[in-house]
Amino acid sequence: MKTRLSSLDIVALGFMTFALFLGAGNIIFPPQVGQGAGAEFWPAALGFLATGVGMPLAGIVAVAVIGGGLDKITSPLPKWAAAAFGVAIYLSIGPMFAIPRTGTVAFEMGMRPFINMTPQSGLALHSVLFFGIATLIALSPGKLMDVVGKWLTPLLIALLALIATFTIINPQGPLGPVSPEWAESPFMTGFQQGYLTMDALASMVFGILIVSAIKARGVTATADVTRYTLWAGAIAAICLAAVYLPLTYMGATSHALVTEAGKGELIPVYVEALFGDAGKLILALVITLACLTTAVGLLTSCGEFFNRLLPAVPYRALVVVMAIASALIANLGLAALISISIPVLVTLYPLVLVLTLLSYLRPHLHDAPRVFTWSLGLTLLVSLLDGFEASGIDTLMAISHRIEPLLPLASMNLGWLAPALMGLIIGLLTSRREQSNLDPELIRNS
Repeated sequence: MKTRLSSLDIVALGFMTFALFLGAGNIIFPPQVGQGAGAEFWPAALGFLATGVGMPLAGIVAVAVIGGGLDKITSPLPKWAAAAFGVAIYLSIGPMFAIPRTGTVAFEMGMRPFINMTPQSGLALHSVLFFGIATLIALSPGKLMDVVGKWLTPLLIALLALIATFTIINPQGPLGPVSPEWAESPFMTGFQQGYLTMDALASMVFGILIVSAIKARGVTATADVTRYTLWAGAIAAICLAAVYLPLTYMGATSHALVTEAGKGELIPVYVEALFGDAGKLILALVITLACLTTAVGLLTSCGEFFNRLLPAVPYRALVVVMAIASALIANLGLAALISISIPVLVTLYPLVLVLTLLSYLRPHLHDAPRVFTWSLGLTLLVSLLDGFEASGIDTLMAISHRIEPLLPLASMNLGWLAPALMGLIIGLLTSRREQSNLDPELIRNS
């Protein structure tokens, strides 16, 4: 049995992690951020990096610190709450939103120019082929590092590097004007746009895949597994930032080509301007590889989670069922998937961020269940208001409009922060009082 990974294995592990994260949202949203921000490219890009790179890295570090995936991270919560939170996360990054989106984006931005059929028929055929291939790879999760990390990702990185280099040395225009909705606070607008990648939700899920890939190589010592997990997260974070910045710059310099881009229009137009007809093939390969690797990782993660939740149902059967469901939902189209997912993501993201931060504090907490319950409970109340606001439903939006202005930092989309801190303080105070009754020596030494 191995006691350490080779340098090649570490790089492959990092590449695998990067490829798992780099999916549909990671490709389509950075250019949209850049186009909206225009001349405010840098603050918007940094805001997007904070949630699109910083939060996923924090999630992977939390997995390494706690030594387990989402199940272990949520273990201080009541069992019903932990289960509900887990189901919400896995459905969101699984067959409800993220997995179908990989198939839809792969078709709209990659394969559509090469399929001589109506859009509806083409998307249906593509969904069957795309999710069929993803399912075949996901049915053998032990080979994930070899297939994704050593073969698919290096090709993906080479193609992305080609697009990034040409975008930087040959931009298709100057930095454009700032859109009105970006003018007031480009950093915080970019910060919230980073939610749409869903990577913070996926980080705790993918974290356990990283750990499993390390252990599959024969490394079992806790310290070694933690170290290699951190290496994987760092490599993935660097690669993601190296992708996001050129793509955001692409959007910021796209105004001469595309004035009002749809969700999948900007990149194809820009890449074709850079490379001519060859751009269609390059983009098709990039998008297909990015979306395929993410679909495989999500099918694998969700299959393993629901297999633990429903042990009577075999892992392989769950993967097949989720792939079929994802293929069907993908046919709703990209615009519908994005609009439906936004209220859910706006609700879940503050919870994930608070849970990640609490995981770092957990080794120092005397009564983690109480602290977690109070802090996450109060965060949920406010994040639901954010979800109401994003829903577009008049009745729900009216509730949000009445309450949110009363919250500190609500204008910066951080209305959840004060309730989260209040819950932390209440949890600490109540747990300390109970601990002092039970174990005064522990309190004196803490």
